[in-house]
Parts: sequence; structure tokens; C-alpha cells
Amino acid sequence: METKNTHVFIMAGGVGSRFWPKSRNNYPKQFIDILGTGKSLLQLTYNRFLRLCSPANIYIVTNCQYKELVQQQLPDIAEENILCEPSRNNTAPCIAYAAFKLAAKNPDANMVVAPSDHFILYEDIFIDKIRLALDTAANQAALLTLGITPTRPDTGYGYINFIKAGENGIHKVNRFTEKPPLEKAREFLVGGDYVWNGGIFIWNVQTALTAFKQHAPEIHTLFQKGNEYYNTDQEQAFINQHYPHSPNISIDYAIMEKADNVYTIPADFGWSDLGTWGSLYEVAEKQDGRNVTSGNLQLENTENSIIHLPAGKMAVIRGLKDYIVVDDNDVLLIYPKQDEQDIKKVTEKLKSGSQTHYL
Repeated sequence: METKNTHVFIMAGGVGSRFWPKSRNNYPKQFIDILGTGKSLLQLTYNRFLRLCSPANIYIVTNCQYKELVQQQLPDIAEENILCEPSRNNTAPCIAYAAFKLAAKNPDANMVVAPSDHFILYEDIFIDKIRLALDTAANQAALLTLGITPTRPDTGYGYINFIKAGENGIHKVNRFTEKPPLEKAREFLVGGDYVWNGGIFIWNVQTALTAFKQHAPEIHTLFQKGNEYYNTDQEQAFINQHYPHSPNISIDYAIMEKADNVYTIPADFGWSDLGTWGSLYEVAEKQDGRNVTSGNLQLENTENSIIHLPAGKMAVIRGLKDYIVVDDNDVLLIYPKQDEQDIKKVTEKLKSGSQTHYL
């Protein structure tokens, strides 16, 4: 497989609402140094993929409002490698735009599509699995996804059921299951033929376009109209006009759950989607009482909690167990860790009311 044909698209347009109040509309979590490494999640993701291909072959797909943030954090990336979405229409239109733009530039290209805000501990294993998927995608019309070997029954992730018989660690996908109830998630873990859906996809660009034409014809027709404009100075004008009219649908619903040429590569590379405060707690270093903390704190009888304070503030906390405490200047969040999936509902209430300035 030639690396010149390997192209990576990093999706960086989300708002990270379950990571509120640290993640805000004007500065979402992919641009934040969540892990305390001195680099944002986007910068860590970009650097990870530099091991796979040259900077010229790495693209950032983001909302138009974040273009300047991308340029500030990734000063080496070319402006034409930043794809700006004028609206949030979920992952299928985002990936279709990327595929059509890439096909116009290199019709033989192989694509990697990955989120910008995931944590990966074992990067060598991750890159090896991506290369295996790329080799497969270059030689057969396969839609591949990296499946994350589950470490616990988790109701916050989608699951992929695969056929155990496979070759070279590559397995045909049987079906996708959206976030299951806890009992079902426990069953999935016991069977050994389910993986978490990490939203990391690998395929040849022509295989992707064929899949859109077959399973999501409305999206295919819309973006095909831009073939004469991609990679020209008229591209953004076309996207601004047509992109908002694309269906609002995920790539899973639009393509992956319908296609019969979907394969997964189960892998354990120390993955977390860092989608919630609880997922950050799982991967972060624990202090006394198994707490994850930042800021000037005096803790008494407080355990298994994640507590974030801004610089210049001090807090005394007593008697908390399994809580999320985040002070982000104009918002203070105190929330049970077990109910963290409901934080998104809080932001939705704020959105529907008159308090959107807190988002």
C-alpha cells in the first residue's frame, strides 16, 4: 500500500455537550487540553496520524465557526485541507463531502475517517490496525471499522456484532446495535462477538462513493453536483449553498447498517471516546480517595469523584462520593457520576430557554 494514497479526515465539528460546562459552543472539547498534556485533543489526534501519512494528506472537517481555532492549533495545516461545514448535519454528509472532494483530487485514494477527540493509549497498536485496514481497503471493496474490544458493559456506546470466523483478524459485520440497556450490554460482553463502535472508518474512496450511491442516493446526488467545484476557489460557495440541505443523518444509519460489505477489526489499544466526564475519570490518573482533581482543593471524606476548578479559585469539599464537580467561571456543575448521560439534557433545557449564553 502506497502512503501517497492514504488520506486522513479528522472530524472536529462537534460541540461536546456531555462535557459541558468545560466544552462550550464557542470552544468545544476537541480544542481543549482535557488530559493536561499541554496539547488539545485535536492536536494529539493530528500528531498521531502524522505516523501514517504526510501533513499534506491530513484534513480537518469542522464547522465554519471553528476554522480559525483549527488554524491556531494546527498552524502547519494548509487552508485547503480544512473543510468547513456551514451547518451541523451529522456524520454522513460530512463524510460524503470529504469523499467527493478527495475523489476529485485522487480517485485511487484510501480514506481514514476518525473523530478528533478520542483518547488512545497504545498508539503503535492503533496505527498497526489502521494499516491492516488500509491494506484490505486497497484490495477489496470493503467498508471497514475498527471495533473496540469492550472492557465493561457500557450503555453509552453503540455495539457491533461480528461473525467470529474471520481471516487475519478481520471479521464480517453481522449487525449494528444502538446504545443497549445494561442487561443487553452484559450479554454482549459474555458472547465475545461484540465490539464497541468507535466511529473510526477505513475504505477506498470509490467504495465509499458506491455505498453512498446505493444506500444514501439523496446525499450522493447532492454532493455529486459539486464535482466541478471541489478543490477550486468555488468549492466553499457550493458547500455553503448546498450542504445545509443535506439530510441530517449519521454514517451508521445512512450506510453502515445497510451495506453488506462491512467488516470490523477488533482491537484493544486503550481507547476512550472521552465523551463524558466519567470517561475522562476512567483514563485519568487517580489521587487520594480515587479522585481525579485539578485546582486548589481541600477534600475530606470525598471519593471516586472528578473535580475541576479554574486557576485562582479554592474549594473545600466534604462527603462527596461518585460526583462530578466542574467550576468553569460562570457555570458550576455538581452532578452524580452515574447520571452523567443526562448532562446533555441539561444543555438542551438551556437551549430551549433563554439561557443559551451559558452554552
